[in-house]
Formats: sequence, C-alpha cells, structure tokens
Amino acid sequence: MKRRIGILTGGGDCPGLNAVIRGVVKSAIIRRGWEVVGIEDGFDGFLRADRTRLLGLGDVRGILPRGGTILGTSNRGNPFCYPVEEGGKTVLTDISDQVVDNIRKMGIDGLVTVGGDGSLKIALELMRKGVPIVGVPKTIDNDLMETDVTFGYNTALETATDALDKLHSTAESHHRVMIMEVMGRYAGWIALESGISGGADVILIPEIPFDIQSICRAIDERCRRGSTFSIIVAAEGAYPCGGGRVVRRRADESNPVERLGGIGEYVARELSSCLKMDTRTMVLGHLQRGGSPSTFDRCLGSRFGVGAVELLERERYGEMVCLRGRDIRSVSIEKAVRRLKLVDPKGQMVTAAEELGIAVGRR
Repeated sequence: MKRRIGILTGGGDCPGLNAVIRGVVKSAIIRRGWEVVGIEDGFDGFLRADRTRLLGLGDVRGILPRGGTILGTSNRGNPFCYPVEEGGKTVLTDISDQVVDNIRKMGIDGLVTVGGDGSLKIALELMRKGVPIVGVPKTIDNDLMETDVTFGYNTALETATDALDKLHSTAESHHRVMIMEVMGRYAGWIALESGISGGADVILIPEIPFDIQSICRAIDERCRRGSTFSIIVAAEGAYPCGGGRVVRRRADESNPVERLGGIGEYVARELSSCLKMDTRTMVLGHLQRGGSPSTFDRCLGSRFGVGAVELLERERYGEMVCLRGRDIRSVSIEKAVRRLKLVDPKGQMVTAAEELGIAVGRR
C-alpha cells in the first residue's frame, strides 16, 4: 500500500544528517514506492504549509558528503513550549494540538524525527497525542542512551583531534599552556576521546569536577620532566570542585535552555595564579558541527535512515533506531531519553587516560 511519510531534522545540526535524509528517501521510494515529505526547520515546519515539500530521488542526489541538512533545523521549535508574542511580551505556549492537526491534514502516515535528547522528547510527547513517530539518534555529544554511538559524533571527534594536532606545534614553539574548549554539553565524550587521541596532557570533563591545584601540579610535573608546554582539553560543561558551570546565558522563562561556554577562559585565569607559563585559550565551537561527515557517519546515517523506514513499515511507532555492536536495532524512545549517557568517572576509558599520564583534575 502506498504511504506518505514525513521526515524532519531537529536540534543542532551535525555531519551525517543528509545521509539519513537520503537513506529514508531512497529506501522509501525505491523499495516501497512511498511518498516522502520533507519538513523544514524542525517542528516549526508544521506551522506553515510553505515549509514542507515532497522529496524525490533528484532532491537527495549528491548530498551524501554534504554537511548540515537540506531541510534546515531549529533547536527552539518546541510546540509544547513555543514562544509567542502577547501584549509586547514573549510567553511560552502549548501549540502541540495545532501541530498534530496539521500533521493529519498533510496525510502523513508516519514521521521520522531525527534529533537528540530534546527533539526525541518532543517526538515522544507527540506520539502520545496519536502521531505515528519513529526516531533517529543524532548528536555530536554522543549522550543518548541505548545506542553505542550517535551519528555526527565521529566527525566531531576527528575535527577536535585534528585541532589538537595543530595546537601541539604552536604550544611547543612558544612554550605555552594551550587550552582547547570543546562541545558536549553535560557529557565529556568529545573531550575525553579527542584528548586521548590528540595527546592532551589534561582533560576536564563534566563528570569529574576539577581542582585547579591538581592541574597546576600536573603541569609542574611535566616541566620537571623537561616538557616546556602543555595541552588541556576542557569540555564546555566541566566545572570546578565546589563551583558551578560557566555559562554564556542562564535559562529563563523565555528560553529554558542555558548556553554553556567560557570554561576555557575560566581555567586560564585560575592557572595564571599558580603557573609562570603563558596560557592561551581556543574555543573550537561550531567547527565541530560543520564539514563533510566522516566515512563512519555517512555509513551509520544511511543505515539509520533505512532502519527508520523499516520501523515505519512494521508500524513500530514510538521506537528509535540504534547501533548495538555492528547491528542496527531499535529501542523505545521513552527508554532512550530517560536520562543522558554520561562518562563513567571510574570507567575504563578514564582509567586508560590516567594510565597514559593524562590528568583529569581529580582532587
């Protein structure tokens, strides 16, 4: 039976999104003869008819190596908490019933939601209102439960590791302490894996509150061994013992999501009181989200797209495709978003870093 399915990409962009879109479109059209509707700019696309379009094979031709998403995305379009202007003020309103009604008017038989923790929580709530939804896990932070890895993470790691390789030469030439701040929000996966792969000397992650004096001792010890420079990788969500996270903008009623950032500069200021070395900071920022996806992310994104269509065909609504070992499987979205997947402070990867002589800021 011919069906019409929709696909949207929500939350922050990341490499591999176009691979998922291509996987969904090709699998749905070539193998099943279905129609695919692309929803532009995340859930915002359901609010206006001119922000949806049919996707054919020609629309996905050549997009596999492209970064970003051909559908656009938004990390502010939560229909259950949508900003609306009332009386000159911005208030948050539940417009989810309007979104559900528009989905039904479009004749969409199933919706593929590609997103991270936030987007999949929205998808779960819409499913409870009767929308047939399946999920695809996407985030460079790799913090979604029930999948070994999310697509986009591998490319972000490659970007961070390449940056560390370049920082080594300038740090060594000028005998400096170089601090690189990376993304990851409340999870330290990017900082930890890129730090190990890029030969960092100190790695600071949210799961282990750090002690400045401990970092100073580690750098002093390197100097006594003859090293004239040090490299520090700091996850944006890292924070000092007894202190709070460093943020660019705190959460409020108009924007319930805080914006992390500034931990690199904070660490640099604190180190200046106990080190005589010149200290510089680099924020890698959105470079981690951009660029052509790695081979791993292209393949994983394509497989996730195919897996999502298979879930729709079997009417396995409310489930999310996931990677277990080398196989694509599925799990309930509710189970996947129940909490964030964080680094185990006593786990093997942290232990391996410390065995390599990398300090993690423990007191």
